[in-house]
Amino acid sequence: MALGYVRTARAAEAAEIARLQLATWRAAYTRIVPARILDGLDEDALAARWHAAITDPPSARHRVLVAIEQGGEANLVGFAAIGPADETVTAPDEPADALPAGTAAVTDLLVEPRWGRRGHGSRLLAAAVDLWRGDGADRAVAWLFDRDTASRALLGSAGWQDDGAVRALDMDGTLVRQRRLHVSLAADADTETDAESSPARSD
Repeated sequence: MALGYVRTARAAEAAEIARLQLATWRAAYTRIVPARILDGLDEDALAARWHAAITDPPSARHRVLVAIEQGGEANLVGFAAIGPADETVTAPDEPADALPAGTAAVTDLLVEPRWGRRGHGSRLLAAAVDLWRGDGADRAVAWLFDRDTASRALLGSAGWQDDGAVRALDMDGTLVRQRRLHVSLAADADTETDAESSPARSD
């Protein structure tokens, strides 16, 4: 198990988050996302998006978290974007207010493949759960690509399950299927998967 922790992202880390996102998508999603979409991703545009998410979030409950591995130096190895559930996480056949108040959402959660299987994904999830509970949320949801077996295994090990909702994203003419997972945030729910997971730090 690697020595690491999770904290809130800093504005200066937006470019590194964008690099990590691009590298991870191009390494892990080649059989899921059409090549022309992956080739067309712009790292500068992604960095601008992450800078805005960190410095000007829609609300205090919208957060970007980063996973840090400590060794000879501290490396940013993963990230998560979390916040209250809104219409963007509803299924196509659901009304905009289908998800009850008190529902939170993961919109992004990635660990760069070369840093995988070292507990960072579990730490990000554990930190998110702590923050959601502090915000008063009692349920969380996340959309996953149907063929993203690694993310499904991570969330499944933390007690997340399919809630029956499905959608297909139109990626330049190719429909890419997703399923929505959910988990209870009740204090007695089994959402912790890693005994060494550490809470979010603000430093």
